[in-house]
Amino acid sequence: MNVAIDDVLLQQVMAGRRGPTLRFWAWSQPAVIIGRYQSLRNEVDLEAATAMGIQVVRRMSGGGAMFVRPEGGITYSIIVPESMLEGMSIRDSYGFCDAWVVSALRELGADVGYVPLNDIATPIGKVGGAAQARRPGGVLHHTMIAHQFNGSEMLKVLRIGREKLSDKGIASAAKRVHPLNEQISHNRAEVVAHLISSFSARYTITHGSLIADELASARQLVESRYGLDVWTRQLE
Repeated sequence: MNVAIDDVLLQQVMAGRRGPTLRFWAWSQPAVIIGRYQSLRNEVDLEAATAMGIQVVRRMSGGGAMFVRPEGGITYSIIVPESMLEGMSIRDSYGFCDAWVVSALRELGADVGYVPLNDIATPIGKVGGAAQARRPGGVLHHTMIAHQFNGSEMLKVLRIGREKLSDKGIASAAKRVHPLNEQISHNRAEVVAHLISSFSARYTITHGSLIADELASARQLVESRYGLDVWTRQLE
């Protein structure tokens, strides 16, 4: 449902039915989210994921696989008209979309910075990673930040460093993760509240929510695409 909502909001912004949107969201269960062009077999140990009760989802954006638990991840999406990023390279657009987050986390005491192309990191390791989907008239940029992280659990379900099973797909880069809770004392809710406050101090915002038509369209996309094995397994 979350990846479907991102798709719907991008369509809404492209059609001019919704203005530029920042959405914070959370997962209801542990999940692995793989990139649009990744091989499922290369990225995920499906037997382990099933045994651990972890849902596997393919998103519409590129980039690598991420493992998230509801209590551990902070996830947000930025959906904007293409014109807002006009004149920027793809590399510059990643830095622009996450610059406010880097500043906000530094305000909390985290030693973080933007590392091209798509990472927020400390000198020790990666804190968050971003991905984008671009369509004529609109751009979806979404980022996952690790607040808490269980590396041993991740290695059970993601095939990082294991033998390649398929010649298809784009592989994820193995990077050390340095979660926020190893740097700052703020809990997940406090970090999210500060991010929202920091964003609203920089930009004029209107607090809102998803409308009924958007939710209905997202449910239809779950049924016709994102919830289907044929979508998740399209690159085996």
